[in-house]
Amino acid sequence: MTFPDELRYTADHEWIRLEADGTAIVGITDFAQHELGDIVYVDINTLGQTLDKGEVFGSVEAVKTVSDLFLPIAGEIMEMNDEAEKSPELVNTDPYGRGWIVRVRPSDAAEVEGLMSVDAYKDLIGQ
Repeated sequence: MTFPDELRYTADHEWIRLEADGTAIVGITDFAQHELGDIVYVDINTLGQTLDKGEVFGSVEAVKTVSDLFLPIAGEIMEMNDEAEKSPELVNTDPYGRGWIVRVRPSDAAEVEGLMSVDAYKDLIGQ
């Protein structure tokens, strides 16, 4: 499993990366996709909405389960990854790249600093 150093992580197994344009990209971790198994559907029903940190912004459906997705920081859901919607297996095969899930306009980008570092996340999952 891989865990990029430049990302921040949540206890709910989401990752977030701030972009140069001030937006943030959110997805699920390699650990999460591995635990879920083959992802067959990505459902985002909050496009255009502003949500608080920790609110459910959608779900991913695997062969045997459905898992809610929790927003790591407060912000507006600006965009869903159309490629992952059409090919949900990308969340399994490339969770930190082509398998990202949403783009967010943060309410306060500084909230990202309060999330887990890669080392803290690895400790959480016992890696």
